[in-house]
Amino acid sequence: MRRLLARWAGDPPLVAGVFVLSIFGLAMIYSAGVTISPQRVVQVAWIRQLAFFGVALGAFTIISRIPARWIEWVAVPAYAFSMVLLAATLVIGSGAGTAAGTKSTISLGPIGFQPAEIAKLATVFVLARYLASRPSAPSNLRDVVAPGVLAAIPLFLVLLQPDLGTAQAFVGILFASLFWAGTPISLLLLLASPVAALILAFSTWVWSVYIVLVMLALFLLRYRLFLYESAAVLLANFAAGTIARPLWNSMPSYQQNRILVYLDPEVDPRAAGYQIIQSKIAIGNGGLWGKGFTDGTQKRYDFLPEQHTDFIFSVVGEELGFVGVVFALLCFAWVMARLVRLASEAEDPFAGLVLMGIFGAWLVHIFVNVGMTVGVVPITGIPLPFVSYGGTFLLISWVAVAIAVCVSRDDDRAPT
Repeated sequence: MRRLLARWAGDPPLVAGVFVLSIFGLAMIYSAGVTISPQRVVQVAWIRQLAFFGVALGAFTIISRIPARWIEWVAVPAYAFSMVLLAATLVIGSGAGTAAGTKSTISLGPIGFQPAEIAKLATVFVLARYLASRPSAPSNLRDVVAPGVLAAIPLFLVLLQPDLGTAQAFVGILFASLFWAGTPISLLLLLASPVAALILAFSTWVWSVYIVLVMLALFLLRYRLFLYESAAVLLANFAAGTIARPLWNSMPSYQQNRILVYLDPEVDPRAAGYQIIQSKIAIGNGGLWGKGFTDGTQKRYDFLPEQHTDFIFSVVGEELGFVGVVFALLCFAWVMARLVRLASEAEDPFAGLVLMGIFGAWLVHIFVNVGMTVGVVPITGIPLPFVSYGGTFLLISWVAVAIAVCVSRDDDRAPT
């Protein structure tokens, strides 16, 4: 029996970790529905999640057994198809759950799915194929233009929905892929510098100090960069600082409020700051051992918004306490460490890049979701892998596990 399970799983340590997280998530989604006021959607959410879990296991069983070379072959068509779906979402899409007011979901009868989840995997594939085909690691800005564009297209299409949370995953995929391809850390920092300039532009003197530091870094790296590269980085940082104010003014008021309450939740405690305040209270109430499964008061009395989706980690903290939080984080650490180990053991560059692309996407989801529940990062609406409610996300996450198992099997790969 053990041998059959090991053969089915392909990589038992990885699959065991995500299986435990999925069961843990089902339990917490069930608990999130135990409230004093009937919320039919939340009460039956665990049943829908269980159904998708069954479908996900079936998809894993099939996809984990396909030849890994097929994934490389399908990378470009899958990427093109997912971009068409993202574009179509802007026209015929609708919001769902916390995405109300956005166009992130396409409905097929009673079932809705989010093309952005498919686009994330497709982007992982196409970046892995492109970077694996290069004769050498990216060493200058010109080398990262093509992968940057490949990640930027789905990122901006998702931003247009608008879905800032999901868009961040494409950044994680890009940087994880470039890092594993051998891109120097200094080049990655320069590539990310305009984002920092955009964030720091809220203060003129802070931005000015930052620009001076960027110029100093460019001077120290002058022997490694072409003149046009240094100029491009500097211009990008100036451009980011210049558009910061117009960009802020163009943002919807609810997005502005999310950033303002991140800096100080008390500026609007009854509206924009309500979620983060209640989340912190819930996690603080948990203490060491928690209030007990299904017994969280913030959740039970409906003080905690979106408790089965974006703020499921707050339910974990309140009901299972510090012990439950540590358990969940250790499970995630186990899964992420296993992905890195499989990538390091992969003999084929494409396999390693696919594994690290998945790692990058999940790392963003875990960090941002957990971080926003404790006020470390602004609230952007992003689910916790395998734990938050969401059928499409759970299904695609298990498909990603199947892909990871598939590409890590050297004996499944046919010669080119």
